[in-house]
Amino acid sequence: MAYTDALWIYLVLVFGIIVVPGMDMLFVLANALTGGRRAGLAATGGIMAGGVAHTIFGATAVGVLARSAPGLLSALVLVGAAYMAWIGITLMRTSITVDAVGRANTRSQWVAFRQGLVTCLLNPKAYLFTFSVFPQFIRPEYGPVWSQALVIGIITVLMQLTIYGGLALAAGRSRDFLVASPQITIWIGRGAGLLFLVVAVFTAWHGLAQAK
Repeated sequence: MAYTDALWIYLVLVFGIIVVPGMDMLFVLANALTGGRRAGLAATGGIMAGGVAHTIFGATAVGVLARSAPGLLSALVLVGAAYMAWIGITLMRTSITVDAVGRANTRSQWVAFRQGLVTCLLNPKAYLFTFSVFPQFIRPEYGPVWSQALVIGIITVLMQLTIYGGLALAAGRSRDFLVASPQITIWIGRGAGLLFLVVAVFTAWHGLAQAK
């Protein structure tokens, strides 16, 4: 798999995981609705900073494994494919709806940023995601790990800024859309699940081909 192909696949994957309504999205909306657009964007900034931290963690783990246990790194590609398939099946079987967006107890934009960062950093699923997925997209044959991590990090935070920042700027309409459109949010989740399944199958096929 060429490096450019890997980046396109990661772009699709990160779009799928961010666009599904979840804690980060509702946190941004809650801050925007109660504190205004600036609070919503500050919350988005905190989540983006958390995304940078997760990228550093995942890239460091991949770099260590590439040097000390390259065989384990290859095995993690198949483990990551299985994990993505599990996420995909879970999303396709779950009906994701948004009943309401509660208030956010923030006093300033700095508090919104800090809470967004802490919320993101304390999410164990994010660490599991990066540790399982990054070995498939950050590989020694693509060049220095740090440069690959930089590109992956930029893709991640720009996607967060586009989706969460857009929701923050149109908080009222975004809230009304999510609450009043349960069928659409359900299909967003299932569409993202299908994306994960497709990427999982492709990744498993590529990993098995490399193992031969």
